Amino acid sequence: MAKLGPTPDAISTLLANPSPDGSSPIPEIVVEILDLRRNGNRYMFTASDGKMKLKGILSSNLSSMVESGDFQNLGLVRVLEYTVNDIPGKPEKCMIMIKCEMVSPAPEAEIKSEVSKNEVKGEQAGIILKPKQDMVTKSANQIMHEQNGNMAPAARMAMTRRVHPIVSLNPYQGNWTIKVRVTNKGTMRTYTNARGQGCVFNVELTDEDGTEIQATMFNEAAKKFFEKFELGKVYYVSKGSLKLANKKFSTLKNDYEMTLNENSEVDEVCNEEAFVPETKFDFVPIDMLGPHVNQKVLVDVIGVVTSVSPTMSIRRKSNNESIPKRDITIADESKKVVVVSLWNDLATGVGQELLDKVDQSPVVAIKSLRVGDYQGVSLSTLSKSSIVVNPDLPEAKRLKSWYDSEGKEVSMASVGSGMSPSANSGAWSMYSDRIPLSHLKDNPSLGEDKPVVFSVKAYIGPIKSDQTLWYRACKVCNKKVTEGDGGYWCEGCQKIAEECSLRYILLARAMDATSDVYLSMFNNEAEKIIGCSADELDKLRSEEDNEYQLKLKQAAWVPYLFRVSVVQNEYNDQKRQRVTARAVAPLDFAAESKYMLEEISKMKAS
Repeated sequence: MAKLGPTPDAISTLLANPSPDGSSPIPEIVVEILDLRRNGNRYMFTASDGKMKLKGILSSNLSSMVESGDFQNLGLVRVLEYTVNDIPGKPEKCMIMIKCEMVSPAPEAEIKSEVSKNEVKGEQAGIILKPKQDMVTKSANQIMHEQNGNMAPAARMAMTRRVHPIVSLNPYQGNWTIKVRVTNKGTMRTYTNARGQGCVFNVELTDEDGTEIQATMFNEAAKKFFEKFELGKVYYVSKGSLKLANKKFSTLKNDYEMTLNENSEVDEVCNEEAFVPETKFDFVPIDMLGPHVNQKVLVDVIGVVTSVSPTMSIRRKSNNESIPKRDITIADESKKVVVVSLWNDLATGVGQELLDKVDQSPVVAIKSLRVGDYQGVSLSTLSKSSIVVNPDLPEAKRLKSWYDSEGKEVSMASVGSGMSPSANSGAWSMYSDRIPLSHLKDNPSLGEDKPVVFSVKAYIGPIKSDQTLWYRACKVCNKKVTEGDGGYWCEGCQKIAEECSLRYILLARAMDATSDVYLSMFNNEAEKIIGCSADELDKLRSEEDNEYQLKLKQAAWVPYLFRVSVVQNEYNDQKRQRVTARAVAPLDFAAESKYMLEEISKMKAS
């Protein structure tokens, strides 16, 4: 009985040759499989040679070996085809096992080696390895006849392709083929540079495992493949190149992006069973959305739906086209809520389904959302966004259980309100981008190209009691209504309501030690300044004018932290700044003192 085990220094051999090109045979590499486990629809493991270990992922085409028992934990496996990639953000590597064969079932214990100065001694005895299978040379016609004798021509061609998972690709691989679905297709764009004019477009491709990658085509390749790629169809793609992704132009969570040229091959998958890519989520808790405001990267969220608005019709300024919109409010275990705006088909389709089920508090998992700064923090769907209602996920079950047991009784605040300098609010907080008000006066062109956002600490000056402090609003969509004979007409909802509500539209003077500006505030921000709703303030004015005046006086000369946006408006043929409060928080004196001490330390250091 041969006392054999894993190939000595097998892991070193794998690391030394991370991407075999097929021109030379792979040496004998036998490893032991440890920590075999399922992760989604893929199997993860650790490969060991007794001295060193290497993390590994089993290619999806080998999953059947695990399910049949041929691929076992603690078993010995001969590696026939593989690639070794870096793990993004970590100093580790991961092997993608593409082809292998089981050579020995699992022993009773893990095989280990003791390393002496000149030799490696195996501790495990009695392991018999099956000899490597002899490779019989056959022609392509023989192989096709034996394996696929009666299959259709298209299916036979598909069987000859060796498909790689996207996760296994890297810039140093030469020949590869991926099988992907087009999940997003951009428009053809033109550009001009020093070399002249050109055109470009890109697509987002997703494989069966849910891994995404962006493919970009320029000029001749763009013209060749623009009509070829159709949204939702499945293709074999090969002869492309990979490079590090430019995050400025890509929102996908992949460290690489693909470029296809006119010699690349794109073949539509026909007469084969199509696949629906697994949707992979990387959930961001609602209370951690702050750092993502106005960033390029899209986010995924999961939450319990607490309210759903009716569909509204929004008119685009660019082409005067009306598009449907619907707002839903979701909550999670952070005890925060956020508004998600659904657009187009998501508003009329899934949005209507959620409206019908809102009494049941459904859980939604939403992929690819843009984080905006409306009302502090808000979410909005894009054309590539997807929504899964009551997903079969551990996070959804845990969230639903929490909400049913205690969450629905808890008072929850909007994630955009009361932003603080805590770690939870991340880079986007009342303490980031802090400026004095004089900075706005000294830079009159701020906001000329696009809105800019700052944080300020300021006092609110006396509020004029004779100004228009509110407007009549629709109770459903909050848009302005006009009073008529039968009630109040809402242009957004296109209907007459018997009642309306009052919502603030406040203009107040904000001051600090350096300067002052006029600050516009909408309902949520003004309520925090005045301390009551517009309906309550109107009631005070009609019943007791002194109480009304007192309420406005109490709002003055109180310090607040503001998150403000600055844009340029044109008035009487002159441009001037419009400063709007996007979020308001009362001053936390302990946190403010800490901030000031940090600023003093920075001054001393410089």
